[in-house]
Amino acid sequence: MATIGLIGGMSWESTAVYYRLLNEGVRERAGGLHSADVLLHSVDFAPIAEMQAQGDWAAAGAALAESARRLERAGASCLVLCTNTMHKVADRIIGATNLPFLHLADVTARAILASGSRRPLLLATRFTMEQAFYRDRLRAFGVEALVPAAEEREAVHRIIYEELCRGRIEPVSRAQYRAIVERAVRKQGCDGVILGCTEITLLVSQADFAVPVFDTTALHVAAALDFADQVESVAA
Repeated sequence: MATIGLIGGMSWESTAVYYRLLNEGVRERAGGLHSADVLLHSVDFAPIAEMQAQGDWAAAGAALAESARRLERAGASCLVLCTNTMHKVADRIIGATNLPFLHLADVTARAILASGSRRPLLLATRFTMEQAFYRDRLRAFGVEALVPAAEEREAVHRIIYEELCRGRIEPVSRAQYRAIVERAVRKQGCDGVILGCTEITLLVSQADFAVPVFDTTALHVAAALDFADQVESVAA
């Protein structure tokens, strides 16, 4: 079986979801007592979050590039970066090793195209919603990601860092996310919603919305399992 290399810890709350979903996926695909062959390097999020806040993406990229090299040395077959926001430094990570890198925005874009959606609302950290790196990647596939209004973006960002990354799941925040999406459907014509921060899957799901939901965590896990299956098939 291919060994899936996870760069995690940003935050560990969603990295734990990655680990659970990977193992559930292997059990569903292979049955019995099978589980995922995984290597995880979980970084300390506090310094990374400070680098984000200061705009020191070069230092953040260097830290995650070193994480990638450690996983390569340990025997990983591919790299999965368990955070949407830090895909801002994906090129730095890709350049650090010879391993295949499963880009989260690419995985998400393909799922959006398959659904027929073209103008989904992007819920994510302020960095992901307001900077171009993620939306431009989606646009290259023909997906025009919309973002909430400024005050709504601030609320989405605050809930991620002050609640979800700390393990707090608040019903009032769930209601707030629902309201933001409902307004975007009415006023912006959005036809889907991207859970563009891996922690958001802890708060809301498809059951909360009338439009299609693209859970980036689940999509990323499925892509990693597909990659592992392909490698195993070739090896056989």
